[in-house]
Amino acid sequence: MARQVVLPFRKSLEISLKSIQVRFFRSMITVASLVLAVAFLSFTLTGSDVAGGLLRSGDPQLRLALVEAGYDLPALPSAAVSAAAEAARLQTSPKERWIVILSLLVCTVGIVNAQLMAVTERFREIGTMKCLGALDRFILRLFLLEAGMQGLVGSFLGALLGALVGVLAGLLRFGFAAATHLSMIDLGATLGLSIAVGAGLSLLGVVYPAAVAARMRPVEAMRAQE
Repeated sequence: MARQVVLPFRKSLEISLKSIQVRFFRSMITVASLVLAVAFLSFTLTGSDVAGGLLRSGDPQLRLALVEAGYDLPALPSAAVSAAAEAARLQTSPKERWIVILSLLVCTVGIVNAQLMAVTERFREIGTMKCLGALDRFILRLFLLEAGMQGLVGSFLGALLGALVGVLAGLLRFGFAAATHLSMIDLGATLGLSIAVGAGLSLLGVVYPAAVAARMRPVEAMRAQE
């Protein structure tokens, strides 16, 4: 029986980083698609955070500005419902939610396609590692690490970009009140959620390609490049 090679996590990380460097431009395409999808999600959530902060301020002029901006609110506050409760119910429109969902789905499909192409390009590399005794879980770990690093970078940049554009849009629509009444806790939660969603989609998109690579037989992988 062939001896199985078990490399430490640090070595797996080094190999994954090297692979990203070698395929830098392809990796950047994947990261860019993730940046755009997460940025739109972050932008949408930040807009809700801005509106919620303005509503919680209790200023009737800001409330009227929200109504004029298209938010589904009565022009006059209700005595039975607090401003905080109304702010908690502020949500994006169904149209915006569907656009966000579709953009994330398209991004996931793009990640799957890019990773499948990466597997095809690395047939010989995968075959060589398997001939040297690499375990299936080692191959799987490599692809998951690469996707995880790309996902974190893309999600972080996308979340920051979306939040920045969302705050700027709020400033243009509502003036400096959009920034002064914006809750940093809500904004932090938006950034965290956006990063988590983006990183999760990146890992989800690589599961099938990584499984294909891990199950590949060494002889088939080497023969595919001949």
